Amino acid sequence: MPSPPPARHLLRAKDLVDARFAEPLTVDDMASAAGLSRAHFSRTFATTFGESPHAYLQTRRLERAAAMLRTTDRSVADICMSVGLSSVGSFTTSFSKAFGATPTAYRASFPPARAYVPVPTCVMRLFTRPAPTTRADKTAQGKKSAGHPTS
Repeated sequence: MPSPPPARHLLRAKDLVDARFAEPLTVDDMASAAGLSRAHFSRTFATTFGESPHAYLQTRRLERAAAMLRTTDRSVADICMSVGLSSVGSFTTSFSKAFGATPTAYRASFPPARAYVPVPTCVMRLFTRPAPTTRADKTAQGKKSAGHPTS
């Protein structure tokens, strides 16, 4: 028999974390979103989802940081701060435990971010189109190649 779906109040807390992971969220904020006391919320969340609320928040932050390392050229410190963490050292330690490599080594294992930058077709056409020429230029080139003197 399949397990019942998580209670709606717990999903509200999860949604809060998913939407606002970069903000300074606390377990108290998540418990408030669920309408439960901190202790009851923490026990219920861990039982339902298999990890503590704090671990869930940390996982979301690290997943977002990994995506930014793969697709941007932003510094590790900047990424650390932008996902809601405040210590680069702690970030590096947590990231290494979760992904098996430091943030810098993880980034190096993927193509550079510039490989992911989409270039609009109109821009590609502009830079791959031959340089414009005028009729006078073509006539002058024809005279030179035919051995005629130009004026």
